[in-house]
Amino acid sequence: MFSDSVRLVDGAGLCSGRVEVKSHQSWTTVCEADFDWQDAEVVCKELGCDSPLTLQGALFGGGKLPFGTKKFQCKGTENRLLTCRTSAREEHTCTFGKALGLICSEPDAVRLLGESSRCAGTVEMFHYGKWRKVGKDFWSIAAAAVVCRQLGCGSAVASTVRAPERNETELGVATDCMDSKSERWKCKIFSNSSLRTDAGVICSGLLEKPNISSSTPGRLSRGCNFTITCSIQPQYPGGSFYLTLPWNNRSHTKTAVNHSASFLFSATDDSFQGNYSCVYENEVTFQNVNFVVEDQWNFDDWFPGPFIHNFSSESEPLFLSVTGFPSSAFITRMMLVPFLMLMTCLTIFL
Repeated sequence: MFSDSVRLVDGAGLCSGRVEVKSHQSWTTVCEADFDWQDAEVVCKELGCDSPLTLQGALFGGGKLPFGTKKFQCKGTENRLLTCRTSAREEHTCTFGKALGLICSEPDAVRLLGESSRCAGTVEMFHYGKWRKVGKDFWSIAAAAVVCRQLGCGSAVASTVRAPERNETELGVATDCMDSKSERWKCKIFSNSSLRTDAGVICSGLLEKPNISSSTPGRLSRGCNFTITCSIQPQYPGGSFYLTLPWNNRSHTKTAVNHSASFLFSATDDSFQGNYSCVYENEVTFQNVNFVVEDQWNFDDWFPGPFIHNFSSESEPLFLSVTGFPSSAFITRMMLVPFLMLMTCLTIFL
């Protein structure tokens, strides 16, 4: 999102750089002393970015513009920086090293790698223009909960750590995301040059949503048979399906064969009208990890793997209506049965 009053320059993208504010048709550099975390939240919001990650002087150089003379006093709820209250800066000298740099989290500033699901794996965060792994420092179930919510993966089932795949030490980051109840991304990222463990997370939304289909799409004929098929993209072996039914019940469970299962229904009547959905369940095992489970709040107690958990995922609802007359085959059957009974009676009588 473009703003004509504030910008971040010399950064890796729109959401990072040296803070500059437009005043009287000219751009001025912001002094580190004139800005706080609430001011940064407003700037990130105005630029269409997520919450601030890093606020530091000389982060992106000193710039060539003059420094502004106002101190911003935002509450963090404003939509534009220039709507915040300001006061005159007491000291009018800002050195080269005090030019304020800001890094806001981008919409996809976090990702998970290493598993077949987008909702589990090793955490990587976009930091200083590069994707970097997260170390164990500050990592907790609360931080994992923020990651799961950011990715739309439900709640955190476990936060994990494991040894890196490579032996050499890699430049990574440490992150502090203790505000687990926040709906926005509010994590502070710190450089961490001694990364020796990879932080990870397992979210409740581990499984993809299954698909649901009917042999008679959208409409059922009274008295006829129909089949509902549940299927899911190949992700983990095994698992099972059951159906939620319109009459406030659930079907029996069927083992998934080739990642699908079919349910046959007969003698359709009006009670069959309503919403159906497929529920897929699977027990997934994670090897070679140390983990903290959801209700374990002592972050220093990491339990050795394997980690085993039962996951479930439900499809979008499928509405089926019962309308019209029975099919021609059903009508023929209904007419043929009385006719045959009549002919049998006549034969016996004669």
